[in-house]
Amino acid sequence: MDVPTVSNGLPALGLGTYKNTGEQATESVETALKMGYRHVDTAAYYDNEAAVGAGIEASSVPREEVVVATKLWYDDLAGDDVVPAAKASLDRLGLDYLDLLYVHWPNDTYDAAETMAAFNDLHDEGLVDNVAVSNFTPEQLGTAQDHSAAPIVANQVECHPLLQQDELREYCADEGVTLVAYAPIARGNVFDVPELTEVAEKHDASEAQVSLAWLRQHDIAAIPKATGEGHIRANWESQELSLDDDDLAKIDTLGREERLIDPGFAAW
Repeated sequence: MDVPTVSNGLPALGLGTYKNTGEQATESVETALKMGYRHVDTAAYYDNEAAVGAGIEASSVPREEVVVATKLWYDDLAGDDVVPAAKASLDRLGLDYLDLLYVHWPNDTYDAAETMAAFNDLHDEGLVDNVAVSNFTPEQLGTAQDHSAAPIVANQVECHPLLQQDELREYCADEGVTLVAYAPIARGNVFDVPELTEVAEKHDASEAQVSLAWLRQHDIAAIPKATGEGHIRANWESQELSLDDDDLAKIDTLGREERLIDPGFAAW
């Protein structure tokens, strides 16, 4: 299977690695890349960058074929801390450059002017191919864009059929910023939605596969966490599923607003 992409060329499906550590993380990454995945997402906060890097190396997939993304936690976003923190991530991953570097949360030491200037320095040095953010509202994203000479190519947020992020999706589409969805199957809650079950049964698919297809067909990249080969493969096979207009309309009009990741420091 060719690797489907969203409009900016980012692989539409990636492997999320939150709470996947040690040898299991290495095995999951290696399995996914050998299966055909070309997008791997991690973060300094996940404490698994070394294991993810080991999985990339073990897969023997050429480095230039893999989009590797990591994130800097909010206590490493002061202007003087960004570059050393990013270099530490690179060292743990065993890589010379990152395809995507995200601001994980716009909190604590984050300052739009200082933080984005440092991210731009990494971009100018060739250590980071693309600057990105995570958990930003439209307003926060606009401010970050104002302070970044390098384009902000992605905003990674919780997004799934039960939290469709209409306002943010519209803003990102207008600005040419790719939305990357974490928790894309709502931590399993999509299995309990009758409308998704109807669509899944119609296509002999699972509700998780329907959710991933819905995201892809709305030009949203998804990074579902999966550890075992069976789940990694099931997510991969979601790319063969094509929802029709009736399916999309049924999901688009669910009208649910069920946010799962909602820390007290979030801006929404």
